[in-house]
Order: sequence, then structure tokens, then C-alpha cells
Amino acid sequence: MLYSILCYHSEKAVGAWTPAQESATMEKLAGVQKNLVQQGKLGPVLRLMPTTTATTLRKEQSPPVIVDGPFAETKEQLLGFYVVDCASREEVHEIARQLAAANPGGAYEIRPVAVFNPHGDGKVAAARHG
Repeated sequence: MLYSILCYHSEKAVGAWTPAQESATMEKLAGVQKNLVQQGKLGPVLRLMPTTTATTLRKEQSPPVIVDGPFAETKEQLLGFYVVDCASREEVHEIARQLAAANPGGAYEIRPVAVFNPHGDGKVAAARHG
């Protein structure tokens, strides 16, 4: 089964990391990712850009309006996510524990996911990486 591991943390705290702290954390996370690749369990891993770069489509109005920012009234923001293929909840929980050990602070939200568009043509990925 596919699971998402949503990575939440204080954007302000992560933004205050020194280059050395950032590099050390990314190196630890890369080790966890490498192990998951070797096990055939790792899908996409994406890091979201800061909330200052975000826009939101508000549907309450007609026509809908695009506004700056996510305007979430929370202490932690969604900073990125992993998609992993695991046989059980226990397995995905163990992966989340490994990620938590590599990445100080924050929280991980774990949810099963379903493939919504299994027949995507890959044009976005090809255009971006091509």
C-alpha cells in the first residue's frame, strides 16, 4: 500500500538553520532515503518552497479569487512529503521514526494514499527534467 508521510515543521525554525545544520540534516535524510530506495519502497520526495511563495485559490467567491500565501493559522507548516510503499502501518511508522531521528523537531502525518491518475502521460516530469 502507498502511504504519504507529510513533513510539518516551523518554517521559521527551519529557515533559521545554519548552512551546516541544513547540510547535516539533508545528509541524514539522504541516508534514510538511500535505504528506502534499496528496499524498493521510496516514491516521490518533494520539498515545498516557503509559504511566502505560495498562492491559494479561494472558492468562497464567484468567480474564485487567487490570493497570496496559504494563510494557515498554525505554528507548523507543511514543508514537504514522501510517498512510500509499505506492507503495513507498522512498517510506515518505522520509516517515519527513521526520518524523525534524522530531522530535528516537527511532526510527520502519515496517511494511506490512492493513485488518482494512474495513466498520467508524464509530460510535466519530462518537461521539467528533459
